[in-house]
Amino acid sequence: MPVQKLSLNSSSSARHTLAILSGKGGVGKSFVTSSLAVALRRQGYRVGILDADITGPSIPKAFGLTEVALSDGKNMIPLETETGIKVMSINLILEDPSAAVLWRAPIVSNAIHQFYENVNWGDLDFLLVDMPPGTGDVALTVFQSLNISGIVLVTTPQDLVELIVDKSYNMARQMNLPILGLVENMSYFTCPHCGEQTDLYGPSKAASLAKKYGLEKTLRLPIDPNFSQKVDAGKVEEIQVPGMDTFVLGMD
Repeated sequence: MPVQKLSLNSSSSARHTLAILSGKGGVGKSFVTSSLAVALRRQGYRVGILDADITGPSIPKAFGLTEVALSDGKNMIPLETETGIKVMSINLILEDPSAAVLWRAPIVSNAIHQFYENVNWGDLDFLLVDMPPGTGDVALTVFQSLNISGIVLVTTPQDLVELIVDKSYNMARQMNLPILGLVENMSYFTCPHCGEQTDLYGPSKAASLAKKYGLEKTLRLPIDPNFSQKVDAGKVEEIQVPGMDTFVLGMD
């Protein structure tokens, strides 16, 4: 029996809702989500991020958001980053952001529903959903309940990650959701002294995966200490991610 799709409230709209997905944790999915949002915002789009990683949220940290999200009496009001990206995350409503979220799957799913339905997003061109790892309850909740327009897959060069990303790809296909592109994070390292490029985690698999999945959009991201330093400082909007501006072209 089909699950009823949720609707944004009367104060909100989103032309496109994209899920950033990887079956494996630790591949930099939240960094890719943040970088996608920054690139889209630089091109003039109105962008929001729904942090669906309820038990391991990291989006507020990347943007330096520490305030508590308030309510207008009817819906929650998302916080805005320095460049105007709207963000809603569990860490923005907890009294202690470091507190563990010990919730079972139905409660986590309900929180995601509220972040979608009961947040005053305004009018957005893109609402990006930062997914938790895996293909379990939360992924099903998002894919079945939210009006997802497409998916961006995130991977790294290791064989184990490729195997698990295959599961995410297959899940998306089973749910009849289009895959818009693939980002291979931590794909290479460029020596700052000699300029030599090294594949620290083995040869890139981006091209072979794109061919396997029938994808045209791919992007390889480097290992760059500056990236992690900026994210830790809440300055992800200052990062110039190579190739990201071109990667997002045509998503509208």
